[in-house]
Amino acid sequence: MALSEAELHPFPEEELSDRPSDRPNPTGRPANILDPGFDLTLRPMRYPDFYNMYQDAIKNTWTVDEIDFSDDLVDLRSRLVPAEKHLISRLIAFFATGDSIVANNLVLNLYQHINAPEARMYLSRQLYEEALHVQFYLTLLDNYIPDPAEREAAFAAIHNIPSIRKKAEFCFKWMGSVNDLDALDTDRKRRLFLMNLICFATCIEGLFFFGAFAYVYFLRDKGLLNGLAAGTNWVFRDESCHMNFALAVVDTVRAEQPELFDRDFGRQVTEMIDEAVECEYQFAEDLLGQGVPGMSTTDTRQYLQYVADQRLVRLGLDPVYGSKNPFGFMELQDVQELTNFFERTVVAYQMGVEGEVAFDEEF
Repeated sequence: MALSEAELHPFPEEELSDRPSDRPNPTGRPANILDPGFDLTLRPMRYPDFYNMYQDAIKNTWTVDEIDFSDDLVDLRSRLVPAEKHLISRLIAFFATGDSIVANNLVLNLYQHINAPEARMYLSRQLYEEALHVQFYLTLLDNYIPDPAEREAAFAAIHNIPSIRKKAEFCFKWMGSVNDLDALDTDRKRRLFLMNLICFATCIEGLFFFGAFAYVYFLRDKGLLNGLAAGTNWVFRDESCHMNFALAVVDTVRAEQPELFDRDFGRQVTEMIDEAVECEYQFAEDLLGQGVPGMSTTDTRQYLQYVADQRLVRLGLDPVYGSKNPFGFMELQDVQELTNFFERTVVAYQMGVEGEVAFDEEF
């Protein structure tokens, strides 16, 4: 179901009108969130929900310094079996570059085309959080891999580890088509941008990273690598909010220009998500290929399909796989439930994460 190289640019010129799609507006402000330009006016606020998301993100402030890796080092030396050590080495190699790809797309593609100052406030905060994740994974590598040559190899994973290279190529394929767009002034360009944004939200933030979180929580369920899990709790919170923001932008565009979301666009999105599942499953085969006790590639594929169906339904598309979540350890984790967390005022930052999140509900 994955696309061929000939379909790298999913909306050829001949298939879509190149008529200008920006609407004239006597106020001088954009009519739609993707209209070309750079609106700087916060009052009256056109999209207050995005400003609320920015305020919520501030409540999730944390720092890398509070993560304690000391128990993890004991686990790495004496408690992990070789297959688990291989899993961890591959996982942190992916972490080493994954958030950098996200941050680059955020700066180079998303910020310049989402034309609402309150939304750009959120994106500015998100960029800080992506930098924080990069710092977390850098600290993780420094603690887990003391040998400089091994660390260098981990940072070069997109070049020397085929399963990670495949994921990087997927990202560049689906998100790179908007690199040269100066303005989203046609329907075709807007659909290219939407494909980038949906890939960003559902495939990278919402599938690749959610797959990675499953390995971390699987090990923590066995009492291993609690420092990694503690940091992942914070990253999970951030990534969930990033995904929700991006999908809210998609909802906004759908409300303003429903003609962009035709059947062909839905087919392209479904094929892209299916391709993401295959990329992530190849990564799973690499991580679990040495026989990790208690975690199978069969269950992992089912979990990835379950998550993919969640993403499709959130986009208003039909689920493809009909899979259920096979991982009981993902149903209740020691992560503060997002809604309850953001309904209260945080009076103390940098505290341990408390509460639960249900993975058997929509996420």
